Amino acid sequence: MKNRLYNKVIFTVFISLSALVFSCSDDFVELSPEYSIDSENYFNSSDDYYNALIASYDMLQSTYVNVILGEIASNNTLCGGESATDVVGWQQVDDMIHTPVNSNLGDIWNWMFAGVQRCNYFMEFKDNIDFDGREIMIGEVRFLRAYYYFELVKWFGAIPLKIDERYKLGDETSIPRSPVSDVYAQIEADLLLAIKVLPTTASQTGRVTKGAAQALLGKAYLFQDKFSESAAVFDELIKDENYLLVSDYNTIFEAEGENGVESVFEVQYTDVEGAGFGCLQCSEGNVAVGFSGIRGYVGDLYTSGFSFNLPTQDAVDEFEPGDNRKDVAILDIEAWAAETGAEYTTGFEHTGYFNRKYIPRKRSADAQGDLNLTNPNNYRAIRYADVLLMAAEANNRGGVSDTKAQEYLSQVRRRAFGDTNHDITLTGAALTDAIYHERRVELIGEGHHFFDLVRTGRAASEIDGFVAGKNEVFPIPLEEIQFANGNWEQNPNY
Repeated sequence: MKNRLYNKVIFTVFISLSALVFSCSDDFVELSPEYSIDSENYFNSSDDYYNALIASYDMLQSTYVNVILGEIASNNTLCGGESATDVVGWQQVDDMIHTPVNSNLGDIWNWMFAGVQRCNYFMEFKDNIDFDGREIMIGEVRFLRAYYYFELVKWFGAIPLKIDERYKLGDETSIPRSPVSDVYAQIEADLLLAIKVLPTTASQTGRVTKGAAQALLGKAYLFQDKFSESAAVFDELIKDENYLLVSDYNTIFEAEGENGVESVFEVQYTDVEGAGFGCLQCSEGNVAVGFSGIRGYVGDLYTSGFSFNLPTQDAVDEFEPGDNRKDVAILDIEAWAAETGAEYTTGFEHTGYFNRKYIPRKRSADAQGDLNLTNPNNYRAIRYADVLLMAAEANNRGGVSDTKAQEYLSQVRRRAFGDTNHDITLTGAALTDAIYHERRVELIGEGHHFFDLVRTGRAASEIDGFVAGKNEVFPIPLEEIQFANGNWEQNPNY
């Protein structure tokens, strides 16, 4: 079985930002009084720091909801499920009628701030002792904090910002929501420092590298339209040749493709530690996979799921003739059933298509808990193909080099079509549109398209129900506004 880095959590957390405080669990204290510690005297050995590092990584697994809900928010998929009231918060986002009273959006706020809190806890005590590998650990935590803050700023815009210090009760009434530019400035600062100390090759599967930090930095620049800075970072990353496009696109999303040469940053999952609906963020498996599965499925290769996140005909039609990615990304269930004799039932908004990249396969013999929630499929958060397409966009939109943009884009297309006949020679705005098209078909099902549409100003014309000046960001959860007692204003038009 693969070596998994973050397979345990050592701290408990009260999820609301107004109560984000850490301690060792009560059970631990009661069972082991002779080793009792509290959060103020925990960091006394390299093992303590390593365990805190694991805890910082662990919240990555809760980003399953960011991925599936980000896809549902776009024009790539419909929400689906059993009925129009199945996971009503997701249904509302799909229809762009979500409000500040939406527990599923609240999950993203809560879980990403829990990740930030764990990182800040580590950083608050980062200088307690010295040991071999400490600077690399600090670099990893800086990356993770940048990743959590990046998720928060792209979903919610301005957020309360705290660095190297834990959030505590009362902060919600005294710390303002920092402007988006300030949040990005902190993300950039963390990543620039991380790049200086992170290794090119990780010492353990799942740990972040210099390349991951470079890729996230380039992405953060791109989201701010800092095209020249983004192009420079991506060009350097590409020049280093530490990552490659695998020859067979299909293998990327199978077990043998996990943590491969195309994976720049990958969230690790396993099915052997169980899961349940009572604490979805506690799951060590990829919850989004089961939710994207075929309802009532009986047959070969796949297992059943809850029929959410259904690709639309519009998304399927975006693929050009001869594009080998189509059958990898999209499962045509009627054709598959006719070919294999598989059986299935249909749910709400059935389109006939499923997200084949992240669909439940047969699980291991050691799988535990609710099998719909314990899927071992890793999430490829940043792939090298994504890097090439972001580099192409930055070079093109920034007026840096259309020649480089054409080459980066054509590399992705050569794999997709298996020839050089589909290389791109367009320039200017036509090249920009070609890059947008390529990002959609290359990355469909991976949770990026909604944010691509928003950051490029195309969302209102592409997403039904999207209101310009409102839906570019999501509402701050109502309870957080209430806890802030007038300190935070709600996002516009919510």
